[in-house]
Amino acid sequence: MNAQILDADGVRRALWRMAHEILEQQGGAENLALVGIPSRGLPLARRIARLVAQIEGIDPPVGQVNIGPHRDDGRAEHREELRVDVAERSVVLCDDVIHTGRTVRAALDALVTWGRPRSVSLLVLVDRGHRELPIRPDFVGKNVPTARDERVFVRLTEMDGLDEVVIERDNKRNT
Repeated sequence: MNAQILDADGVRRALWRMAHEILEQQGGAENLALVGIPSRGLPLARRIARLVAQIEGIDPPVGQVNIGPHRDDGRAEHREELRVDVAERSVVLCDDVIHTGRTVRAALDALVTWGRPRSVSLLVLVDRGHRELPIRPDFVGKNVPTARDERVFVRLTEMDGLDEVVIERDNKRNT
């Protein structure tokens, strides 16, 4: 069973709304930095940065954290780390889906190795619930309550050729 949760227009509207929410919360784009969590967090961070520049006329820096060394599940994925100066900046950490919160915890650990931000907020395109850690996003594109045997897939033009969010039931777990 597959169900489309957001189409391309839904993704665009969610990002537009979240860009405005960030600017409202931060009082503008001064001292703002956007940091993506691999792999789809980086294109989301870049899109939000473009929207912020369009709205405010200020191009916030964009980076990506390498969460591999900070994971608690033994999966030591290593990705290129694109650093930005976070010292005394308001950082918005960007990811496609939040589930247990463990990836965000690893990203926070990685981020503080760069310096001490003034503040850190979390932006996710989809919050699917089932948190295992006390982590809650500040900016959410769509809340999608899911069953544990469902998976949420975010597809972005930069990586997949189209924008959509799809929920799929994991039939392997049901057999």
